[in-house]
Amino acid sequence: MRLNDNDAVIRKAIEWRGAPMALATVVATWGSAPRPRGSHMIIHADGRFEGSISGGCVESDILQRAEEVIAGRPGHLACYGVADGDAWAVGLPCGGEIRVLVQPVAEQGFPPSLFDRILQASEAGQPVVLSTGLESALTREGAIEGQFQNRYDPPRRLLIVGAVQIAQSLSALAQAIGVTPVVIDPRGRFLTEERFPGVALDDRWPDEAIAAYRPGASTAVVTLSHDIKIDDPALVAALRAPTGYVAALGSRKSHAARLERLGAMGFAASDLARIDGPAGLDIGAVGPAEIALSIAAGMIAGFNARS
Repeated sequence: MRLNDNDAVIRKAIEWRGAPMALATVVATWGSAPRPRGSHMIIHADGRFEGSISGGCVESDILQRAEEVIAGRPGHLACYGVADGDAWAVGLPCGGEIRVLVQPVAEQGFPPSLFDRILQASEAGQPVVLSTGLESALTREGAIEGQFQNRYDPPRRLLIVGAVQIAQSLSALAQAIGVTPVVIDPRGRFLTEERFPGVALDDRWPDEAIAAYRPGASTAVVTLSHDIKIDDPALVAALRAPTGYVAALGSRKSHAARLERLGAMGFAASDLARIDGPAGLDIGAVGPAEIALSIAAGMIAGFNARS
């Protein structure tokens, strides 16, 4: 489970620190379940909540169970599927099935300190694995065999090299799908807040900037400048790190030339195969916005293939 799917829940739990709370977690799914394994929902004693475990189908029942857990009922599992009669009452009309663990936010359930641990690791660019005994409803850090394991990866991030028109659409799309964009370009006239409102901007040379961001499995690097003096150093830096998705804009001919240049620098064929080029999914894109959409789709496909 990626942290960005649960980030709001974790931050809200930290904000509510000290109040009685319960945590609901999807621990198993079958069929077309609306939320993936590992999805969280945090419930405050006063009835407020953050997150979702079914997209709205069974939240009312979870809120009731959470109230009971906060009042002292032990953590327990709840199973939901297509309910007979009124499927919307306590069931999943989409046809899937889920199992949800409801546990107290307490040392005898989900220790409150684990929320801080997840957030600290995220900010350091590191994943965290938590294990939960489904019978005991106790959660501890680390991978424990035979228990439900939930992996929290750092939030997804997109390093866009080249502050061109496609980058404007791509940065907006990234934000819409929960990926944090950073636009990198040493050319000051291209890299302005007016052209990229609300987006982090970095005017360092791409190799220096990318190395400083320490890209890992949750980071994508996409080069768009069409200038080999800018794009090639960025690709070198991205390939020297365990970057989750690497892509380069350009024609098949220009990509072949790019691979030759990088190969001459000593990169093996397996390294070069990591580059998605020409960047994105082939959707017959026309114009900057559609090209950005194809790149965003390729990025998500690349991320999910590694999950």
